[in-house]
Parts: sequence; structure tokens; C-alpha cells
Amino acid sequence: MKTIGVHAARRATTVLCLLGALPAFASAQVRVPQSLSLDEALEIALDNNPAMQATRNDVNVANWNLTAAYGSWMPTASVNSGVSWQGVGEQRFGSITAQQLGFLDQPSFLSSSYSASASFSINGRMLMAPGQASRNRDATRAQVRSQEATLRLNVTRAYLDVLRQTEGLRLAEQQLDRAQFNLRLAQGRREVLGSGTSIDVQQAEVNVGRAEVTLLQSQTGLRTSRIRLLQQMGADLSAEPDLATTFSVTEPSWTAEGLYTMAMDRNPGLQALRAQEKSASYGVNMARSSYFPSVSMSASVSGFTRQASSTAAQEAQAIAAGVGRVQQCLATNELLSALPTPPPPQNCSLLATPQSALIAIREQNRVFPFDFTNSPPSAGLSVSIPIFQGLSRQREVENARAQLMDTRYRVGEQQLALRADIEARTATVRTAYETALIEERNQALADEQLRLAQERYRNGLSNFIDLVEAETLKAQADRERIVAIFTYHDAIADLEAVVGTPLRNP
Repeated sequence: MKTIGVHAARRATTVLCLLGALPAFASAQVRVPQSLSLDEALEIALDNNPAMQATRNDVNVANWNLTAAYGSWMPTASVNSGVSWQGVGEQRFGSITAQQLGFLDQPSFLSSSYSASASFSINGRMLMAPGQASRNRDATRAQVRSQEATLRLNVTRAYLDVLRQTEGLRLAEQQLDRAQFNLRLAQGRREVLGSGTSIDVQQAEVNVGRAEVTLLQSQTGLRTSRIRLLQQMGADLSAEPDLATTFSVTEPSWTAEGLYTMAMDRNPGLQALRAQEKSASYGVNMARSSYFPSVSMSASVSGFTRQASSTAAQEAQAIAAGVGRVQQCLATNELLSALPTPPPPQNCSLLATPQSALIAIREQNRVFPFDFTNSPPSAGLSVSIPIFQGLSRQREVENARAQLMDTRYRVGEQQLALRADIEARTATVRTAYETALIEERNQALADEQLRLAQERYRNGLSNFIDLVEAETLKAQADRERIVAIFTYHDAIADLEAVVGTPLRNP
């Protein structure tokens, strides 16, 4: 029971933490204005769409690649330092030990060292790397603009879909009102005039139920389309903005040739391919730079310290050397004293090792860690001229040329696709415009036909089947009109995406 209580407490704590984090997350969501225009929706989407933000991160990487390419022109420098300790023990130099060489009672040692070096190297690739990185950055920026154009198209389509679903909901409400009106007509004809039948009333009730189902479906469709729009915008999905931008059906006045000329300069996909072509063209020159010589320069300085834990052995050697000099001096004086006229004897005490020499030995040993003994500096210059490295360099050049040609072919393919798309989409827009006009006329005729059918049914001149047929034609005409209008708007949006610029004022 104690274990269950602990787990329950942990779960409760986790839930409380998550609930506490929800307000912070909600506050981080972008605020959507209650009256939302298409321009505002596009602006919010470009700033907050997660996929768009991820794509823009590539530009930061490209900027750093350019900075790093320029940084490769700078010399490299490094500073190293370290300390070490060597304990007491018998040292070995190859096959001979220190004791065999006469070094007895070796102390422990503390050592430190430093080194500073600088080097610089340059070759053809390094010289051309900034140019390549700059063109790659331009290609990345063009790709970002292409993604922005795709996002604009998706947001515009989602915005139009919300308007389409809103019109569909309005039609569903009108259809329900007409079905209820027809039900009242059937009931009134049966009760007042006595000429109606229960079948007419039941059929009218069925039509009301169908209209209610259509209304529910339209409400769901509107909610779904609004959620999809907010998803594209990267906004809070619980928002319910009212769309402020309306679109009118106007006769298209553009020509396919004029639109193609505009698309050649503004189509984002074509611009991205052209930027890639420039990058690939520079890549050929960069591949050729592998034939250039390379130059390298370097310089370094270093130093070290080595301090013994005890100078007793060195002091003993110095004292022994002094004793040896004194003994040799005394022997010389004794030998010279046997001469008939001996010279004055030397003061042999002056040859003994003085205390100052012992102090100097101790002072010279106190070097750890910063009293470095500098090693000789070094500097070097080398030039490398590549003569033959198999065929790897030429293979790289040919590979770069192939990539350039592939990119040029893709540019040509995109230009052909633009011409074909513009021709086809321009025809689609004109067809959609004419279809919308026809459906407007059909809707007006269906309105008049329904009004006459209701009047004839009210006066007992027709049966309920005629009224239902007129109602069906009216609902179909309304739907077809909405379909035609938004097919026109969708076609305009698709054409704008191909051309790369807005073609109308909403």
C-alpha cells in the first residue's frame, strides 16, 4: 500500500507540473486577430510556421559556412603547457643505467614546459572557398524563398477553403430554412385546404432531416478547414477568427506570354534553380583549383624547466672538486719547495669551493615552474606543387561539370514547365470564369423556378413532388455556383504561385 501511495503521489506531481506548464505554452502561441485578412494570415504564417522556421535555419548555417571559409585564410595558433614529476629511482639510458655512468642517488625532479606555434597554409581550394560558400548561401536563400512561396500558396488555399466552407454553411442554413418552409406549406395545405396528404408532410419532414444533416456536416467542414488554416499559420488551433478578405470574380485580362515573361523573373522555383546553377558553375572552377600549388608556413618557440628535489649530489661534487684542487695545489707547493730558490707558495685555501658556489647551485635549481630555459626557435616555409595524383583531380573536374550540366538541364526543364503550366492554368482560369458566370445565371433561374413551384403548390396547382424537384434543383444550383466561384479563385491562386507574384486585388 505504501508503494501504491508513492506512485500515486508521483503521478499527481507530474500532472500538476504539466497543468502548470499549459498556460505558459498557451501564452507562447501567436495571437490571431478576431478579424483576419489574408495578408495578416500570410504574415503570421511566414513568421510562425514551424516548417518555415526550420527552413530558415539553413540560412544561418550558410552564413557560418561563409564566415568559416574566410576564417580558413587566417593563420592557426596554439599554446601548450604542462608539468611532470619523476620520482627517485634508477634511470636507464638504453642498456646502461645511471649508476654505471657514475650518477648516484638520483633525486626526484619537477619539470614544466611550454610551446607556442603558429602556422599558415593556403591553396587553390581555400582561396576559392569563400566564393563557393557565398553562392551556396544565395542558393539557400533562393530555396527559402521557394518554400515561402509554397507556404503562401498553402495558406491562400486554406483561407479560400474556409471561405468555401463558410458559404457552404450559409447554403446549408438556407436549405434548412426552405425545407422547414416547405414543411409548413405541406402542413398548411393539409390542415387548411384539405388537399394535402400525410405523405407530402412526411416527405417534407424527411427533407428537413436531410437538411439538418447537411448543416451538421457543413459546420464540421468549417471547423476542420479553420483548424487547417491555423495549422498552416502556426497559430493556436482554438482560435475562431472571422475572415475579412473577400474575393470577387473578375474577367481575366492577362496574356500567357506576358505571364511567362513575369514568371521568368519571379518564379521562386526557377530562381532557386538559377542560384544552384551559379553555385555549380563556380564549383567547376573550384575543382580546377586542385591543380594550383599550396604554400605552408610555420613558426614555433618553446622552453622548459627541470628542478631537482635535492641538490646534495651537485653540492657534493662541487665540494669534492674543490678538495681536489686544494690537494693538487698543496702537492705543487711541496714540489716547488724542493727547488734551490723556491717561489712563494700559493694560497691553496682560495681553491676550495666557496659557500657562494653552493648557494648558486641551489639558486640555479629553483626554476620550477616559470623560470624557463628557452629552446631555439624554429620557422619553416614549404611550397607543394602537385604534378601527378592519378586522375582524381580530373575526375573531380568532370564531376563538377556534370553537376553543372544537370542543373542547366533542370533550369531548361523548369522553363518549359512554366510555359506549359501558364498556358494550361490561364485556360483553366478563363474556363472557371465563364463557368462561374453560367452558374450565376443558373442559380437565378433556379431561384425563380423554386418561387414558382412554391406558389403553384400553395395554390394547389402542383403536387409536392414538383416542389421537391424545384428545391433539389435550387440546392444543386447553389452548390454548383459555390463550386464554380471557388474553382475560379483556386485557379487564380495556382496561377499566382506559378508566376510568383499576386495577379489580383482581393
